[in-house]
Parts: sequence; C-alpha cells; structure tokens
Amino acid sequence: MSERPHRKLEGRVVIATHNAGKLREMRELLEPYGVALVSAGELGLPEPEETGTTFLANAEIKARAAADATGLPAFADDSGLCVDALGGEPGVTSARFAKDAGDFPAAMALIEAMLTERGARAPEQRRAHFVSALAVAWPDGHLELFEGKVFGVIDRPRGEAGFGYDPFFLPDEHTRTFGEMTSQEKHGIPADGSQALSHRARAFQMLARACLG
Repeated sequence: MSERPHRKLEGRVVIATHNAGKLREMRELLEPYGVALVSAGELGLPEPEETGTTFLANAEIKARAAADATGLPAFADDSGLCVDALGGEPGVTSARFAKDAGDFPAAMALIEAMLTERGARAPEQRRAHFVSALAVAWPDGHLELFEGKVFGVIDRPRGEAGFGYDPFFLPDEHTRTFGEMTSQEKHGIPADGSQALSHRARAFQMLARACLG
C-alpha cells in the first residue's frame, strides 16, 4: 500500500506502543532482522490521541508521533476486531470498547450478548475478521503503510495464549482459537514464503518484503 520506492528499515527503531501484548509480538517479528529495538514505553513517550477513522490512519498517527519525538524511525500497529453482524464493530474502537466494558473478557461477553440479541448463533452469522495496519515513519516524513487481515468466526472463548480478543476468534480452516495457539503458530512467518496466519504477521510479511529484505 506504500508508494515506491520503499525505504529500508535499519539501525535503531522505536516500537510505538504501550500495549504489552502488541509489544511482545512486534519484537518477535522484528528481532530476527537485526534492528535495535526500543519501545515508546521504555522512552517514556506519551500516547498520542488516536483520532483516525481507519486502522491505517491511527497507525500513522502513532508512528509519526514517535518519530517526531525521538528523531528515529518508528514502527506502529493499529489493529482490531470487526464483527460482520455488528456492522463491523468494535473495529477501530476495539481497545476503547474493551476498556469501557472493564476488560477484554467483559468485552467478549458483551459482544456475545449483542450477537445473541441479533439471533446470530450459526457460524455463518458470526463472521468476523481481525485487521492489523502497520506504519513505519521516518523523522524526515517518509512513511510506509501496510495492512493485513485474517477471517474467521466468533466462537466460545477458549485458551489463555495471545491477548485481547484472541480467545474467541476462530480463524477459517482451523479448529483452535487464537487463544489456544502458540505465538509461533499464530504469527510465525512460514519459511517457504507462504502466507502467515495472523493479521499482524500478514501485514508484517508485506513490510518485511518492502523494508527489511
């Protein structure tokens, strides 16, 4: 989704997140490429207000804020869960939805109640997808944007791996939720170059081909 020519990502890079789960996954994806990583939390950077109406817009806001504040390239993710029967909600407000509900288990229970209220009980009525938008911003204003999606259904919550809404998202052609999968199963990049499973890993594959190859 970025305009060419792409720019290579190297040297010291800021991971622009304060979310521990996202930070862990982003570190795991980036570390094999030999870039020196430091998080926004470790640098004491404030969290910018996410005023965008799309995942890509919010990822850009976070990446540009970190790059401007540090003078370093910054890597940011904005992601969320979109449920078809709920008109794509919670979507870009996924984190806020969980915060307002009290926590992610409460948010999942609320989504389940909303689906039940709409009579969405069969798998085909409970279609959903995760979206991950990745942005890399440089201090001089250069920007790279990538977006990945993974489709599936809302199932009963199972598993304690992952984070966020992972326990009740069952990806297509799988029998276990993201919450039941190891980190490697969920977002490991296949050695043969085939498509990764998770939304974040799929977006990262695009970024890696453009900026880390």
